[in-house]
Amino acid sequence: MKEKLHIIPHDHHIDRDTRQKTNGHQSCVIWFTGLSGSGKSTLANALETELVNKGYHTYLLDGDNVRTGLNSDLDFSAAARKENIRRIGEVAKLMDDAGLITLAAFVSPYREEREFVRSLLGDDHYIEVYVDCPVEECEKRDVKGLYKKARAGEISNFTGISAPFEAPEDPDIRVQTHLQSIEEGVQTIMEHLNDKLKLK
Repeated sequence: MKEKLHIIPHDHHIDRDTRQKTNGHQSCVIWFTGLSGSGKSTLANALETELVNKGYHTYLLDGDNVRTGLNSDLDFSAAARKENIRRIGEVAKLMDDAGLITLAAFVSPYREEREFVRSLLGDDHYIEVYVDCPVEECEKRDVKGLYKKARAGEISNFTGISAPFEAPEDPDIRVQTHLQSIEEGVQTIMEHLNDKLKLK
């Protein structure tokens, strides 16, 4: 590791508490994890719409969108996946410090990386949502045609097919998108947020 010479972080006058008071609500990161095609992005989009309609300040970080910009230099090897989540975790931490309710929708297949993000944010600011959908159902949906390509060997290191997915053992929220509608999933999450953050 390179020595970090002359790096001295600044203490700013405006902190997270002040931003939260300005926004009128606590900040947090809602982390959606699950297989490709499980409904993470759809659920996160619907939840953000619900939150914004209620007057909350939000931002949505989505896997494919981040991969086209911030993390466009990363492939899908285990090391690159780890770096992908590390960078996103640091961005989510900045968003949380800005006083926002941040929604992060990423496959994030490894428990170690998800626990890293939790450790960055702390339990009070990290909410893990396991978008639980069997791989067989995700493969039936295959909206992007990725499972078909993975089965054909055109995509390597594909989670659920040729790379592992370590399901959360004790997520804060579990939404089973093969059994629940998106509206029901949003309601499940909103009830948890109301209890944790005292949202309306």
